[in-house]
Amino acid sequence: MIVKGARVLDGSANAMMKGKGTEDDRPWQSYHTVYTTAKAGMELVDKEKVQRVVYEMSKGSKYFQNEERKEAFIKQKIDNLRIQCANLTQEDLAHYQKVADRRIVELEASRDLSRIWLHVDMDAFYAAVETLSNPTLKGKPMAVGSMSMLSTANYEARKFGVRAAMPGFIARKLCPELIFVPTDFKKYTYYSDLTRKVFGRYDPNFIAGSLDEAYLDITEVCRERNVKSEEIAQELRAGVYEETGLTCSAGVAPNRLLAKVCSDINKPNGQYVLPNDRMAVMTFVSSLPIRKIGGIGKVTEHILKGVFGINTCEQMLEKSSYICAFFSQSTADFFCSVGLGLGQTDSPQVRFRKSISSERTFSATKDEVLLHKKLEELAEMLSADMQKEGLSGRTLTLKLKTASFEVRTRAVTLQKYISSSEDILKHAKKLLQAELPISVRLIGMCFC
Repeated sequence: MIVKGARVLDGSANAMMKGKGTEDDRPWQSYHTVYTTAKAGMELVDKEKVQRVVYEMSKGSKYFQNEERKEAFIKQKIDNLRIQCANLTQEDLAHYQKVADRRIVELEASRDLSRIWLHVDMDAFYAAVETLSNPTLKGKPMAVGSMSMLSTANYEARKFGVRAAMPGFIARKLCPELIFVPTDFKKYTYYSDLTRKVFGRYDPNFIAGSLDEAYLDITEVCRERNVKSEEIAQELRAGVYEETGLTCSAGVAPNRLLAKVCSDINKPNGQYVLPNDRMAVMTFVSSLPIRKIGGIGKVTEHILKGVFGINTCEQMLEKSSYICAFFSQSTADFFCSVGLGLGQTDSPQVRFRKSISSERTFSATKDEVLLHKKLEELAEMLSADMQKEGLSGRTLTLKLKTASFEVRTRAVTLQKYISSSEDILKHAKKLLQAELPISVRLIGMCFC
């Protein structure tokens, strides 16, 4: 809900005379809500109103207290890193700059501009499916989920600041006219399967990111048909609409990381093409906010900004000496790759998927019958996904988030590989039983 951040002081007499007040009068200003306005359709949202509502309806809750604890830990980590930065000598920085420069040259040499990747993302998928099923919802602010938690919100609701992973009672405060529709994953899976039939026409080995998104290597289809990537993107989007009645957005780029960023630019029902040209890529990432990159979450963003002053992808390279000084080689390589606009381009045929997972959030409950029902639903979904991709697993991990937002995990490694829902459920029940009694608000399962 909310994350306590850096305090913004505005105690000038001029500001007071204008009636803006101090931070004590408006305590929500010293908090950064995780419900950002970065999602498509939220550009004109009154951010301060959202902050105020989230703050007022969250303060004192277990979630609020848990977030404050986590924020205190992050702040301490940032303070410690700042001290370490201040203790670096010029000789230290010169050494790490040489390390960084050498690694950047090596990463640059790996740049592959020969592939064309397309990322397709369905527009407000769950909400769009529900509107397709019930046309009376069209044009009205609507969210899929419950008063406890939302799975998604349509674009009409997003104008009020309502979005996925937001408690429904807060969403209702932001938008009193909000209509709630319960989740129906069987329905979403059905429509997801329809979209995948379309994706398969362009890349039989497409990578399904989730029910509502996929990565396609369209290099060969562009070459064989002698057409531009933007034409393929338009054709694919039209095909999805014809097959399902749903719209989607697409991004085209030389690698998967940038293709995903591009698919969000002209949402909803749009597309963006980034040419397979080094200069175009470097220009594109020069002002790209780091949070737009998959793999850089809230905590990493706070650290990169708070310690090193890194706000854009380009600044990853400018501060590369610090990156190499304070992060592991693999993490430093990732950050420098982001600064260069590099991402995965490997063919799906040789791509090895290490794990597959699924999770669900719901109202906190200690009802064991309900918890076992949720477990059964997850086992069925996980099994269906595994069988679609021809996968089986041997290590099952159960993830639980308690009513107080504590995350617990238990895992078991089996003697043989399995994929059936019955087998998955049998072992998942044993893992859950070891934690009972417990009040839970999220259950997740991962197989590898």
